Amino acid sequence: MKVRSVLAAVAAAVSVSALAAVPASAIVGGVESPHAYPFTGALIRPGEGPSPDGQVCGVTLIAPQWVVTASHCARNTYEQQVGQPDDWSVRLGSTSKTSGGELIPIEKYARRSNGPQLHYVFGKDIALLKLAHPAKAKPIGVATSTPAAGTPARIIGWGSTCADKACYPAELREADTQVQATSTCQVSLTDLCIGAVDGSVGPANLDSGGPALVKNGADWVLAGVVSGGDTNSPGIYTDVATYRDWIAENTAAERHPTLEGVARLDGCSGSIVRKRGSAATDPALLLTNGHCVKGDRPAVGSAVTNRAEARDVTVEDAAGNPKSTVHTMKLLYATMTGTDIALYQLDKTYAQLGGVKVFDLGTSEAAQAEQVNVLSGNAKKAWACAVANIVPELREGGYSLHHAIQYTEDCSPGGGDSGSPIVDAHTGQVVGIHNTSNGQGGVCTDGNPCEVDEDGVVFVHMSRSYGEQTSGIPACLGAGSTVDLSLSGCGLTKPKA
Repeated sequence: MKVRSVLAAVAAAVSVSALAAVPASAIVGGVESPHAYPFTGALIRPGEGPSPDGQVCGVTLIAPQWVVTASHCARNTYEQQVGQPDDWSVRLGSTSKTSGGELIPIEKYARRSNGPQLHYVFGKDIALLKLAHPAKAKPIGVATSTPAAGTPARIIGWGSTCADKACYPAELREADTQVQATSTCQVSLTDLCIGAVDGSVGPANLDSGGPALVKNGADWVLAGVVSGGDTNSPGIYTDVATYRDWIAENTAAERHPTLEGVARLDGCSGSIVRKRGSAATDPALLLTNGHCVKGDRPAVGSAVTNRAEARDVTVEDAAGNPKSTVHTMKLLYATMTGTDIALYQLDKTYAQLGGVKVFDLGTSEAAQAEQVNVLSGNAKKAWACAVANIVPELREGGYSLHHAIQYTEDCSPGGGDSGSPIVDAHTGQVVGIHNTSNGQGGVCTDGNPCEVDEDGVVFVHMSRSYGEQTSGIPACLGAGSTVDLSLSGCGLTKPKA
């Protein structure tokens, strides 16, 4: 399928405007919107894209501090799914993309897809941009179901109005059209086909990310965002209704961190965790650092499995007061290579824990700019943090750790906080575990980790703290809370023969 000229250098754009009815015509060569839609806007990325004003895409306000656009509109150098842009902004509630309305900087982005190629993007080409402060405009609702073929729709944007893609209007344009059967565009089940069958009505270059609106009673709701298309067929729009759960999860207010469920054991912290789907009758698991084990530490490049190790563990309530005491039966697994983790089997099943909080283990790696909470049972302190960077390799005392989590500078758990769970602020899942800080500015020595980039260059950041990813754990957990390193997809370090 020939791709419509919707993606420009970095991305493309679609915006919205007036609520008054207009004659059916394409955005290309269509009519100017008689007045602004307060919930629609233009994504501005200075110096990028073919338009001299830096407008690259359209956006739609769906919550006071969130706009939705296409994933390819949030493309970035390292194709990160979550990040903090330097100079992106959106202009909301104006027919002009260069003046009027509200101009608000973008604080962060979250992308559903991070594939640079179209066949990776179509079907999940949606992204959220968090505004630096809430907009004054009223957000638009999101469609609760996929609109049927034949549903009237309105499309809006500042896209190119001529065939050579060099005519970018200063004023917003719009067209009334309809939803077509998905077979018309040969798209996935999470895409919509919207526009004229012959392509005479539809989005064009720099219309990406902009909205397709349908009526819910007397009100407009957002049904789709421009993803791409063919010059001789309708436009391809991501079906926003299919991503309502993802949108809700990412736009939810960050949870206020408490210490409920955090464990304390011999100078380290920990947490009781489970793989999603675990049975209530399974033995409960305790997660802490590999360097927090009671016996000999795991050797470089190796792991410890099924070692007898009895320990008393105090589990705390929300305020950090002792709530329950549990006991470890054995050390199921520990390593300090690749990641720094230890898993203990407790003397109780999940059902027998009573009211003790159990954390679900996340299966996705923590990402840059993600909001997380670091919870220390040992220090009785909770840090609300963000992920500053994902370090390709972290070296310390002969050990090598991969995809380490570097916190922002205001997040400073220390050595006594080892084993503290790193909890996703939105989902409440454990995505990592705190393990080290550079205390004296040393280079790759014990207590002084160093960063190593993909080219082998070593960096030292004194006083910076780090955590380790735990997303690889669930793939190695078998029935009955067992650790099975032979399971398909399990990439944890194995014991040396």
